[in-house]
Amino acid sequence: MLALVLAVLYFGLIQLLMLDSARELSEARRFRARIVAETLAENAVELAARDIVTETNTNANAKDWQGSMEGRMAKAGSGQFDIVADGTSGGITESHARVLVRGQVTGTQVSVRYTTHTY
Repeated sequence: MLALVLAVLYFGLIQLLMLDSARELSEARRFRARIVAETLAENAVELAARDIVTETNTNANAKDWQGSMEGRMAKAGSGQFDIVADGTSGGITESHARVLVRGQVTGTQVSVRYTTHTY
C-alpha cells in the first residue's frame, strides 16, 4: 500500500516538473522571437538608411530562415527624415517589432533626433 502511494506521489512530482519545463521552454521561445524581431527591425533601419545622404526615398526588404524585415526611408527637401522598419521573426513562436527613427540630414552630417521601438 505504501509503495503505491509513493509511486503516485513520484509520478505527480514528475508531471509537475514536466509542466514547469514546458512553461520555461515556451517563455524562452517567446523571448528569442522578440529579440530576433527587434534585431531584424534594427537591421532594416540600417539598410533603409544606407543612402540617406544622396537619396530621398529608399526601401529595404529581406527574408531568411530567422524571419523577414522591411524598412522605408522618406526624406523631405529640408533634410528631415523618417525611417520606419518592421521585423517579424520566424519559427515556432512569431513576434513582430517596429522601429521609428526621426532625424535631420545637413550636407553629409546625419543627426538622429529620436528613436522609438514598439512590439
